[in-house]
Amino acid sequence: MKIAALQTVSGASVDANLASARALLAKAANQGAELAVLPEYFCLMGQRDRDKLAVRESFGSGPVQSFLAQQARDLRMWIVGGTLPLVAQSDAHVRNSSLAYSPEGMCVARYDKIHLFRFDNGREQYDESRVIEGGSLPQSFTLRSRDGHAWRVGLSVCYDLRFPELYRALAADLLLVPSAFTATTGEAHWELLLRARAVENLAYVCAPAQGGVHDNGRRTWGHSMVVDPWGQVLAVREQEGEGVVLADLNAARLAQVRAQLPALDHRVL
Repeated sequence: MKIAALQTVSGASVDANLASARALLAKAANQGAELAVLPEYFCLMGQRDRDKLAVRESFGSGPVQSFLAQQARDLRMWIVGGTLPLVAQSDAHVRNSSLAYSPEGMCVARYDKIHLFRFDNGREQYDESRVIEGGSLPQSFTLRSRDGHAWRVGLSVCYDLRFPELYRALAADLLLVPSAFTATTGEAHWELLLRARAVENLAYVCAPAQGGVHDNGRRTWGHSMVVDPWGQVLAVREQEGEGVVLADLNAARLAQVRAQLPALDHRVL
């Protein structure tokens, strides 16, 4: 199965961001991708964190969700919409939600980001909890590829990558990590963590990312990539800017790795 990790440099205009996403999705479909995954915040990287509140949608309706469903139908492709802001229990917050759509345009899974990023090194300060309300439940879905194989796909988002217990709970064949890693933390830990999650779960990892300088001045790390169950980087976008990272997933390779090193069966704790 061919998959695509889409890299964007989203800005403060939802319309412009969706136009960019549409072009990347079409490119992925034209190159044979069965699944395309957009990065975190693909529809908006605002000037301020609170800009998310103005574009939040109720689950099941709204322009961004309609866009994702329509693209999935038009392109006959599975699409995971990185994250978009959905209505939360608190009016002062949103859920940072990842939605998966089938080629029929049906939303088959919703995951609300559980772990909320906080970072302060004296020069950069971030605290997602000011605007984002965390989720609580792991989520996965079954994707049946064109060759008939059923893939268990686990959903996660960005900062979740630092919490391996989430990925153990997902018990997936393919782990998705749409992200907007900062340049500082990305340079230090991005590839290291992605390869670690692949190796310890004997699973493929697809990690689309924001990559470049945004309207608000923030710089994201990019380096969107796909990693195989042995920890090998199959494909990566080395430079900043929009792009499509394609890789082929092989079910036989997955089974071979899990058979020769059955670490998942050896778990005790």
